[in-house]
Amino acid sequence: MTGLALPPLAVQPEHRPVAPGRRRERPRLYAVDGIRLLAALMVAVHHYAGTRRVNQPHNRIWDRPVSDIMPSVFHVAAYGWIGVEIFFVISGFVICMSCWGRTPRQFFVSRVIRLYPAYWFAVLFTTATLAAVPGVWERLRLRDVLLNLTMLQSGQGVPNVDGVYWTLWSELRFYLLFLVVVAMGLTYRRVVVFCCVWGAAAMLAPVADLPLLTLFADPEAAWYFIAGLALYLMHRFGQDLLLWGILGMAWLMGQKELGRRIDEVEHVGSWRGAVLIFTVFLLVMVAVALGRTDRIRWRWLVTAGSLTYPLYLLHYAAGTAVISRLRDDLDARLLVALVLAGFLVLSLLVHRCVERPVAGRVKRGLETAFDRRRKAQARGTGG
Repeated sequence: MTGLALPPLAVQPEHRPVAPGRRRERPRLYAVDGIRLLAALMVAVHHYAGTRRVNQPHNRIWDRPVSDIMPSVFHVAAYGWIGVEIFFVISGFVICMSCWGRTPRQFFVSRVIRLYPAYWFAVLFTTATLAAVPGVWERLRLRDVLLNLTMLQSGQGVPNVDGVYWTLWSELRFYLLFLVVVAMGLTYRRVVVFCCVWGAAAMLAPVADLPLLTLFADPEAAWYFIAGLALYLMHRFGQDLLLWGILGMAWLMGQKELGRRIDEVEHVGSWRGAVLIFTVFLLVMVAVALGRTDRIRWRWLVTAGSLTYPLYLLHYAAGTAVISRLRDDLDARLLVALVLAGFLVLSLLVHRCVERPVAGRVKRGLETAFDRRRKAQARGTGG
């Protein structure tokens, strides 16, 4: 995701070159906010008009192959799933940036308040929408919906309320692994070692036949996060051959994973097209890391970035259910545009009316709990 639930992208400017081990700081990364929203829109358009599911005869969303209804849109939207890989790379970049100099406690609190408020709303909203508009997606039992509120349903073998939540399981495992490095204290060397160790585990997991290793190494997503970490180290400390090597390895492993996903999951698009899009994105992120996009300072991109996570969580199951009801009343292209616009407006409302106030209350509650625990331990009564 997430990439999907990311903190503000701001650092202070300092433009002189620095060597590894010293800090390079730059202005707020407005370009990354824009890339995040673009990736979310790619995924949404893909789900509405580019999946194998919507291109089947008598599918529940459009009732006929979408390539017959809007062929040019389908051929472009077929590659929108790559937005997820883009999210993972951005997540590695921004999580590393936001955690630098933070304690494990601060890291934990920041992740909880960024992930859960919008997610809780999305679970309830999607459940209510699917109850009101049945026939497209199977409704879950109440016990499974309640478990979804934990965001840990994948670890229990319970279906997601909305299929897009699968990415959050990868994000959570990344946070858990990276928490170890945060606890040790983030440095150039430690993050590089983390990238190498995690990459090695991800390479070994498919042949090791060890379920626990596969669970934690997450070979399907690991190299995208690693690419983001390497890019942030370039941003902070400057480029060097070691970081280019890690990024190159991430690209090589990533292109293999793109092909696997096309063959086994998506069944749309081509490997060459997917690799081209992913390569262009990585080059754009290299430009961001090296400061080539620092002149982009359009403040509306901050708002655009804030819509990304709610839009991702809300758009799929509820949006396709709405399309299934309106497909015979509106032009298909207009319908997709209107549904996207509606979910963008809803995402803005969720950000302002749910994420901000709930995150503030949860943060104060967690910090109060941690402070009480620390004071109790200081008095020798906390256990």
